[in-house]
Amino acid sequence: MNLPPTVTPRAFERLSEIGAATEGKALRVAVEGGGCSGFQYEIALDEPNEDDLVLEGSGQRVVVDSVSLPFLANAVIDFTEELIGARFVINNPNATSSCGCGTSFSM
Repeated sequence: MNLPPTVTPRAFERLSEIGAATEGKALRVAVEGGGCSGFQYEIALDEPNEDDLVLEGSGQRVVVDSVSLPFLANAVIDFTEELIGARFVINNPNATSSCGCGTSFSM
């Protein structure tokens, strides 16, 4: 069964730290054609649209457009801090392979 993506408390916490909701913004997670593996994630602060799926937690919002939603079924949106830098990451069970950059995948 396809479930909407989930957002970890750590990702919501990071959105709170950067003051996204204070500016009326949400974290937009989208899937677009392109990248080195066929699809790529687009992650940006954006205004929510009327047809977006809105995931809320800790007063913050993550939005996914209706076209990207099937590609992100059962995915987990997280925030990680590593030696190479801090970033939002998508753990996507639908991706059959991904590339080293972490933003491109295939299905």
